[in-house]
Amino acid sequence: MEFLINLAEGFIGLFRTGADVFMSWIVGIVPLVLILLVFMNTLINLIGQDKVNRFAQWASKYAIMRNMVLPFLATFMLGNPASFTMGKFLPEFYKPSYYAATAQYCHTSNGIFPHINPGELFVWLGIASGVDTLGLSMTPLAIRYLLVGLVMNAVGAYVTDFTTAYVSKKTGVELSKVATM
Repeated sequence: MEFLINLAEGFIGLFRTGADVFMSWIVGIVPLVLILLVFMNTLINLIGQDKVNRFAQWASKYAIMRNMVLPFLATFMLGNPASFTMGKFLPEFYKPSYYAATAQYCHTSNGIFPHINPGELFVWLGIASGVDTLGLSMTPLAIRYLLVGLVMNAVGAYVTDFTTAYVSKKTGVELSKVATM
């Protein structure tokens, strides 16, 4: 009988713990994400959508800008999945690497900027809970994750450029390297 009681208490305890975590998100992270999204939309409207679009088109001409800066700014300003729309300014050849970098930035920047990908915030919170359990600040971890992500995501984009070139050559498909907007 004791086994059944412990099993039932453990089972319902799991849901109580989940409810406690959910309530902490409701009063903690959800308002933060909401305010960050409002701020980003306000900033884009103040700058002007056309200026943001022109910057993205200019940035697509340079490898560092295209593979590191533009994907990061797009994820920071637009969040997931809207950040992928900035890829429309890129030549066809560079769209796969832009997508690769942007998809990765949606994860590696999420610890310090939770508005970027709120749908997967639970992944970051799961990782950071161990640091929190130790009583340490999560900010240094989030910044390290962001910085490593900036470099490694750009490297991944460069590798995707090489892969795109290889596949294009093997299949005989020629992709433009010039923006047409």
